[in-house]
Amino acid sequence: MPLIQVQQTPGKTTEQKSELVRELTEAYVRATGSKPESVWVTVQEIATDSWSIAGETLAERAAKR
Repeated sequence: MPLIQVQQTPGKTTEQKSELVRELTEAYVRATGSKPESVWVTVQEIATDSWSIAGETLAERAAKR
């Protein structure tokens, strides 16, 4: 049973996340011939103060803009 995991910062609407899950499932089914019922997708939202690039959190980077 395949599991697709998406990690992103918060801010997308429920509708956007639903569309993402549908599109990822459809792409996997097209590429592998699997049944949609076998594809699991999780969306994990990580706060911008818990995600960093080059030693700086995304929250810190956003504050500089």
